[in-house]
Amino acid sequence: MELDMVTMAASIGVSVPVIRFLLCFVTTIPVSFLWRLVPGPLAKHLYSAFTGALLSYLSFGFSSNLHFLVPMLLGYAAMVLYRPKCGIITFFLGFGFLIGCHVYYMSGDAWKQGGIDATGALMVLTLKVISCAMNYNDGLLKEEDLREAQKKNRLIKLPSLIEYFGYCLCCGSHFAGPVYEMKDYLDWTEGKGIWAHSDKGPSPSPYVATLRALVQASFCMAMFLYLSPSHPLSWFTDPAYQEWGFWRKLSYQYMSGFTMRWKYYFIWSISEAALIISGLGFSGWTESSPPKPKLVRAKVVDILGFELAKSSVLLPLVWNIQVSTWLRHYVYERLVKKGKKPGFFQLLPHRPLVLFGMDCILGTLYSLFSQL
Repeated sequence: MELDMVTMAASIGVSVPVIRFLLCFVTTIPVSFLWRLVPGPLAKHLYSAFTGALLSYLSFGFSSNLHFLVPMLLGYAAMVLYRPKCGIITFFLGFGFLIGCHVYYMSGDAWKQGGIDATGALMVLTLKVISCAMNYNDGLLKEEDLREAQKKNRLIKLPSLIEYFGYCLCCGSHFAGPVYEMKDYLDWTEGKGIWAHSDKGPSPSPYVATLRALVQASFCMAMFLYLSPSHPLSWFTDPAYQEWGFWRKLSYQYMSGFTMRWKYYFIWSISEAALIISGLGFSGWTESSPPKPKLVRAKVVDILGFELAKSSVLLPLVWNIQVSTWLRHYVYERLVKKGKKPGFFQLLPHRPLVLFGMDCILGTLYSLFSQL
């Protein structure tokens, strides 16, 4: 199999670690589909945790699961031992460990040699662990003191360890997101909430929407492969580039950025397809007649919305959408008291964190796929 991997990697000009990651990442789609066939909530939790850990092992090696265990166990321990402050404890411990891993791997030696590491997946996992702890913390608070998002996502009961592991690693969804809530994961697994049979009918078929996401992913990869030979980032260090005039440099910078974005669109389209086919991407019904299914939870990027945005203010709303939503619910809104307007110090950390979230995922995805 290793020989086949070497041949396959050489045929498209990437390293074996990158092709291994790509294969595991695409495998999240059939793995997510098979989740639908697993009987019973307990078996589904076990399947989610096992497949997520297995795909992590095959993609990044055994050490990746050890890295993932640290924030997962720290978050669960905080929820068990000190519920009144478990959210803030997990926030600082989780981000502290994440930043430490980024600093440790920041030399980029593995990437320069064609390897990869698990820091990108660790970032998604950290957001999930923190949101779970904060929602469990919210379960102690009075409902009238909570915002709508807190009311919807709060956890009254401590999730079991297997529920927690299934949520964190679910079918490899921690590779590139999107981030979703523990409450939604539990309802989905147990067939409750919007996944229960209602007067609008059962949960809709995911196959057409999944096919649409796969077609989008194929188009995005085709665009990248078509544009990348004529707009490589390596030209920025070429002495000839320094001799270009201002307008030629500016146009090349724009086109190289435009070219790179199609890689991210491809990755997030695959993530979207995996979440939709599992059923977790279903987000309820529209109010139209007849009602149509919404797939908001699976949406990571609005390609046309980003490319045709009329203002930079709109960009965080259409790029890495679920991370922007996470930052709003778990950072910005919690710094502003309910019914109060945000001041300077409430607004100050929000924008850097949005940029931090976008830059970390962008940087990690680029490093993983820079050889394509």
